[in-house]
Amino acid sequence: MPEIKFAEEDQASKTLPDDFEPYVKDWFNEQFPSLSPPQKYSFDLIHNQENSLICAPTGSGKTLSAFLSTINELYRKGREDELEDQVYVLYVSPLRALNNDIQRNLKEPLEGIKQKAEEGDYDVPEVRSAVRTGDTTDAEKANMRENPPHILITTPESLGIILNSPKFGEALKNVEYVITDEIHSLAENKRGVHLNLGIERLEEMANTNPTRIGLSATQAPIKEIAKSLVGYDVDEEITMEEGEYEDIEAAEEKDSEDFETRGCTIVDVAASKEIDLETVSPVRDLIHTPADEVQEAMYDQIHNYVQEHESTIIFTNTRSATERIVNNLKNRFPDFYDENIGAHHSSMSRGVRLEVEEKLKKGEMRVGVTSTSLELGVDIGAVDLVLQLGSPKGVAKGIQRIGRSGHQIGEKAKGKMIVTDRDDAMECSVLTKCAKEDELDRIQMPTNCLDVLAQHMVGMACNKRWNIEHAFNTIRKSYNYRNLSREDFDAVMKYLGGEYEELEDQNVYRKIWIDHEDSRFGRSGKMTRVIYMTNIGTIPDETGYDVKTRQGGNYVGQLDEEFLDRLTKGDIFTLGGKTYQFSYAKGMKVFVDPKPNASPTVPSWYSERLPLSYDLGTRIGEFRSQVKKQLEMGAEDDDIIQWIMHNYYLDEKTAEAIYGYIAEQYRFSGEVSTHEDIKVEKYIDDDNRQNLIFQTIYGRRVHDALARIMAHLLQQKYGSNIGMVIDDNGFILITPRRPVDLDRLMEQVMNCDPEKELKEAVKKTELMKRRFRHVAGRSLMILRNYQGNSKTVGQQQMKGHFLLSAIRNKYDESFPMVKETYREIMEDAMDVNHAEDVIEGLRDGSISYEMGETDIPSPFSHNLLLQGSTDVIKMEDKKERLQQMHQQVLDRIEESN
Repeated sequence: MPEIKFAEEDQASKTLPDDFEPYVKDWFNEQFPSLSPPQKYSFDLIHNQENSLICAPTGSGKTLSAFLSTINELYRKGREDELEDQVYVLYVSPLRALNNDIQRNLKEPLEGIKQKAEEGDYDVPEVRSAVRTGDTTDAEKANMRENPPHILITTPESLGIILNSPKFGEALKNVEYVITDEIHSLAENKRGVHLNLGIERLEEMANTNPTRIGLSATQAPIKEIAKSLVGYDVDEEITMEEGEYEDIEAAEEKDSEDFETRGCTIVDVAASKEIDLETVSPVRDLIHTPADEVQEAMYDQIHNYVQEHESTIIFTNTRSATERIVNNLKNRFPDFYDENIGAHHSSMSRGVRLEVEEKLKKGEMRVGVTSTSLELGVDIGAVDLVLQLGSPKGVAKGIQRIGRSGHQIGEKAKGKMIVTDRDDAMECSVLTKCAKEDELDRIQMPTNCLDVLAQHMVGMACNKRWNIEHAFNTIRKSYNYRNLSREDFDAVMKYLGGEYEELEDQNVYRKIWIDHEDSRFGRSGKMTRVIYMTNIGTIPDETGYDVKTRQGGNYVGQLDEEFLDRLTKGDIFTLGGKTYQFSYAKGMKVFVDPKPNASPTVPSWYSERLPLSYDLGTRIGEFRSQVKKQLEMGAEDDDIIQWIMHNYYLDEKTAEAIYGYIAEQYRFSGEVSTHEDIKVEKYIDDDNRQNLIFQTIYGRRVHDALARIMAHLLQQKYGSNIGMVIDDNGFILITPRRPVDLDRLMEQVMNCDPEKELKEAVKKTELMKRRFRHVAGRSLMILRNYQGNSKTVGQQQMKGHFLLSAIRNKYDESFPMVKETYREIMEDAMDVNHAEDVIEGLRDGSISYEMGETDIPSPFSHNLLLQGSTDVIKMEDKKERLQQMHQQVLDRIEESN
């Protein structure tokens, strides 16, 4: 039986496969002194046409690991006069820039091998490669149709189009290898779902069973990612009886005959490239050192590191921080930086980004500063240092960023995590230890996405007439749809077939015809293909929203869509240095009321910052527990600091800051909140608001779900809006000044159905409206492009509003695209699954909670209370407020002694 397994050490080879073409061997041995770690395994595996997932650091020869065996096979075919005008190798990556890099990097081995063949009197034809993305011109596409490349380089979206291109689709019929690059960046989002289903469609239409090759940076759970790469074989002789579809997952776990994972060998050499990584602080005292001195010390520290290295990438966590770092370094050290530094982020034009990449590659720029856009494997030359400012929020993400350095084979990846905040210091120190010791956080892969399913079913119908059972089983071969219920499949088919007739009033017409008697379906009308081809993809259109005051209609500024998703009625936010209360949104306008003296409940960076991973959060909880135990045992301060330094990878200043933080929390409250001990503080703030501060450490996505559930339960009791402040290190519920029975609230939480409660909580929010628009766009309910006309985001949003209202009026919320909207919110935007784990822990007692009233918030609450204030007060004033609260804590500790 095929299985997911790891390559064993004894499978490693020091040489190329014996039966490689001699001129291929000559070229490789001339270019490289030896095989790199992934190549020792992958060349043989791929040469033997075994599915492989190659998990290795960037710069370890990973790309050639995937390509060389396939190139060898192409030249063998050419030499034996078997190479036809067909695509034999399909390479898919998420980045157009990466595709262009691959095309450039393929040129050298293809030309070099051909030259070696000619020198050895071997008659081999040219092996062609080409890139097909949204940037490809019509002339280039026409040329590919006439002369298909042997190696096709593309994106998930372009693959979806190619599958439905009648002539070019024929060129894919004999594809032998499918390479998915940067699979870790696709697996956790709908682009990965789209790609996996596209590959199953490719295999269905091909005459071959392509060998699947995945390339991944360090990631977990690696076995699940391998399953995502290869998918399943489904026995079509076995069909699910009515009512059995909920048991598919259980059937899979029992190795039912209905499911069989295709085999895959995992080449995991990610840990073979040692990481030189340390967490450092620019100052010894992160509390009392004035803000300007901390900033001065940080920029001096950055500048010193840059001067000590040839080429440096600086990662920030927001686009605005990227611009700020570049400007400040230029202003502070104008003679050194000037043209020697560049910003690189997704809001910049493609031309500017490419210019920065090219200068880094050529060594013409010493420093590149970025938020996330340089994380993936674009070749940026010999970078020898990465600086991470603040926490990257996940272990795998941290490793990926640090791994942008040391790209020469044999070199170490080298990085420093620079922290200026005690929460960040603790987070980065634990993350650094996990990265050094290969303890990865697990990604979550979306499943049963009904909008992506609808889009592909339209594509399938455009290709041919399908037997319904066969289509259902083809779809279930994809990892993301292995548990797809027949009920959901039929509901999507019913929508596509126009059987929700009332939707025609909203100009939503059928895309497919269905013959229930003959159990078949196919394309409905010639325009269906055009609709599919011009609306394909999973990335929604986004734009800014104009903010206006309700009284007077004065223009205030703009908000991005992701930030608007976070707002609920009554939320306070800042824009242009002033505070406003959100009232409602209509079309592309947001209406607010000025609130000049109110504290923000949603900070301006919320939509940009990456969320802390749940796994890293629990490891921070474990670290807190270990330090707490030593404090309870009466260990000396210096001994605990030395223990932290011995067990973690950080400098003395950072160790002292972390220890002081936890020790003050313990000595002030007698407790330290962890992942197993939740502390809740009731605190009346300066605005006379009642704050229920939950000191939890599960990450923002889990906290978002928990906070909304609790807020909804309290709203039902009080009948008034409950404010929420949500962060990675906890959340705050801002309630009316009335008694709150926390035990009663927690009892309600433990006894509720979390999914049902969360659905009710988000039902009428801006988040629901916008996510429904995204889902409706992917499922072709809302057409972004039709007959040469494009709908603006505002037009799409208005259409989505009317559609959602019509569906709710005429159907229930089990309508497939409404159901998918809830799933996307709860599982992708939030993390209801781990929120349910927390609630289950509260039920069974493995997680405890304790509430106390306080006139002085404890240290772990300080950043939560201040998180939005940077938007309305100067950094110096925020620092002063933090120092005041800290001094109150110290005074109270002294009094108690």
